[in-house]
Amino acid sequence: SSGAAPTKAVAQLQAKSNSKVQGTVRFEDAGDGKLRVTYDLEGLPPKTEHGFHIHEKGDCSSADASSAGGHFNPAGHQHGSPTYPERHAGDFGNIKSDQKGRSHGVIEVSGVTVAGTNAVKGLSIIVHKKKDDYKTQPTGGAGDRIACGVIVAQD
Repeated sequence: SSGAAPTKAVAQLQAKSNSKVQGTVRFEDAGDGKLRVTYDLEGLPPKTEHGFHIHEKGDCSSADASSAGGHFNPAGHQHGSPTYPERHAGDFGNIKSDQKGRSHGVIEVSGVTVAGTNAVKGLSIIVHKKKDDYKTQPTGGAGDRIACGVIVAQD
């Protein structure tokens, strides 16, 4: 490679907190300071919503994923929705599962990049048991961490 910073990354999510959730989340710099996040998950309870956040440490080793630390929040903001002007950089909102417990989608978020400003490379992505209410500080009340994956660069 040319030595340029990677513009793509991937995380393989593993089940945590006795869940059956697994899948893949891909990250790609989309330009204009936006990060495109493509997720493909299975093993969720059918027709439910789940908090979806970047956490500050690239460590999914503990059974409850507490090893990943808190939400990625380099600017010291309050927790919020990805649409709020002030939020944690790692606040990606909620994902929804279908009747088979699968969740697929693409979101674009601002304020984070793969390897540049507020890089997500080397951090972790977490799926929570409950819906993020965008209000409760500092976690959105999203509950247990049911899947965790460390974000690694892709050539």
